[in-house]
Amino acid sequence: MIVGHDKKPRCAWAGVGDTAFGRYHDEVWGTRTNDESPLFEALTLGVFEVGLSWSIVFGKRDAFRKAFRGFDVAEVAAMTGRDVDRLVQDASIVRNRAKIQATVDNARTMMSASPSLAALATSYAITRRRAPRSLADVPTSTPQVEAFAKQLKSQGYRFVGLTSVYAFMQNVGVVNDHIHGCFRALDAD
Repeated sequence: MIVGHDKKPRCAWAGVGDTAFGRYHDEVWGTRTNDESPLFEALTLGVFEVGLSWSIVFGKRDAFRKAFRGFDVAEVAAMTGRDVDRLVQDASIVRNRAKIQATVDNARTMMSASPSLAALATSYAITRRRAPRSLADVPTSTPQVEAFAKQLKSQGYRFVGLTSVYAFMQNVGVVNDHIHGCFRALDAD
């Protein structure tokens, strides 16, 4: 735990300053959402995180938002091969053709999949009675994560392995992994 700039206790990864990372911790990470754009953003950032660190991907979050049209699912689903070629040349994002194409494909899947991504995420929510005491207490996978990843793959989603699916679940608040003592933790007073 750390104490932030505003004297609130936080998960150590959030840092102490008033930064984008800290605001993400405070306002987004672990906050339940069913809104399409934030769900798609979390899914997309997870796609790009595969094989990279979260800090690298998060540092490019605004560039990803611009490249993928504000994470508007319908607009990304309408992207063409020419758009993918253009994004492969965009140095402001991770220039991985497979991940860029997977993002476009995932938007198309999101448009047609049933049940919806929001409904699926809710159905695989992990409920805890107590916050994890340390990062060591945060699992890397659970039966819900495994089932959710399998369901996503069966619907056609790409780059949805256990690690990226669990990160997605943390990002959209279907699991709360804020550490005990953090003002956002389940057992915060």
